[in-house]
Amino acid sequence: MTQENKIKTGLALGGGSALGFAHIGVLKALQENNIQIDFISGTSAGAIVGALYAFGVSFEDIEKVAEKLDWKNVSKLRPCSMAIMSNKVLKGLLEENIGNVDISISKIPLAITCTDIETGAKVVFRSGNVVDAVLASSCLPGLFPPIEMQGLMLVDGGIAENVPISSLKDSECNVKIAVNLMRYRKYERPKNIIGVFMNSFDMINHRISTQPTKDDVDILIEPDLRGYYMSDSAKWCEISEKGYKETLKYIEKIKELQIQKPTGEFWKNLKKLLFNPNKQ
Repeated sequence: MTQENKIKTGLALGGGSALGFAHIGVLKALQENNIQIDFISGTSAGAIVGALYAFGVSFEDIEKVAEKLDWKNVSKLRPCSMAIMSNKVLKGLLEENIGNVDISISKIPLAITCTDIETGAKVVFRSGNVVDAVLASSCLPGLFPPIEMQGLMLVDGGIAENVPISSLKDSECNVKIAVNLMRYRKYERPKNIIGVFMNSFDMINHRISTQPTKDDVDILIEPDLRGYYMSDSAKWCEISEKGYKETLKYIEKIKELQIQKPTGEFWKNLKKLLFNPNKQ
């Protein structure tokens, strides 16, 4: 199969705060089984992991980032007029591992979903500063300050589309895979203001956001994370393993789809033969 006719596979990684570490396991399972990803869309935690992977950061280094994102490192209060915390820790880790570069130069094409806090509209970035876009996509409103980018004030993409399937549909991918971390949600009794923010945000978000179904994509991966909370950053390794094991269940099906699915170019060539048989 030529590069032009190659079947392309897209992956949408959804939000879920600390549950997003499951995405590390998902990507590791796909890579170990030689399933190439040709396009990634990410929201919130999915934007963080997706951006690191799309820019070629090794799993070893992604896991080092995961270790440093424990809430004890990022939950220090830094009140300002827009929020109660600072996202400087995440910003520093992204700059260290990816750099202040444009999304468009990623090794794997990447789309990052954010929400315009002035209008509620979904904003998808395929170009622009990757660190700013990821910070915006993962910015829990009230907890972290909004990010200003291209004249917009942006917050967590989960408000507009928690699992960014629409970006997959807009891409040229033939096989579409989505990872939904919120299928099996569990809340803990809040111990502080951060817990109140996180629980409230997710409860509201679940009521206003459309939940993905198996009819929306070819493969819908939904790890059972009922034993974990959105604040369980310290358990990132266990959460990653949950994503890994769940993804292994779909490997053979994905491989079958990659073989069976015809590409758009295939249909173009077929139409030429049927309706313009004398043209080469």
